[in-house]
Amino acid sequence: MIEDLRLAGAFPESATLARRLVASGLTVAVAESCTGGLLGAALTAVPGASAYVRGGIIAYADTVKIDLLAVDPEQLARFGAVSAEVAAAMARGVAQLLGADLGIAITGVAGPGAEGTTKPVGLIHVAGWCRDRTEDAELHESGNREANRAAAVRAALLLGSRLTSGARGSSAQPGATDD
Repeated sequence: MIEDLRLAGAFPESATLARRLVASGLTVAVAESCTGGLLGAALTAVPGASAYVRGGIIAYADTVKIDLLAVDPEQLARFGAVSAEVAAAMARGVAQLLGADLGIAITGVAGPGAEGTTKPVGLIHVAGWCRDRTEDAELHESGNREANRAAAVRAALLLGSRLTSGARGSSAQPGATDD
């Protein structure tokens, strides 16, 4: 039954990030590829999430990354969708698109197959953008699809907590850049 899902319990890191966001008055938006909305679900599983979650984009298709998240097509061609560069662009793009202070993005190869890429199963890039600061993490997971996706969400939540440590106030403006 759905009552037994308990995502907040499966991802206690979401409550930690929630406390930081509330305490600092910041908002978050997410862009997800291989996790397909699991990060957004973990964030919104915490009661009161409407105070800090702006929204999210599931960007499986490269055209969504380009058209909605403003990922440069040349970056996609050069580095591939599963790369630190694209993850960082997705994080910045979703924050700017949805007017959030913090953008978090995940892109990777969850498995069981690599589905047309030469990148290995378990390679996942997580990036966060908070105003003028970007941070990323590269994961090399060896679990099954669900374990790889869960590891990516945990890494994203921890990265979001690091980026919001000591941050205050809302200053993100749609269309703003950190260049």
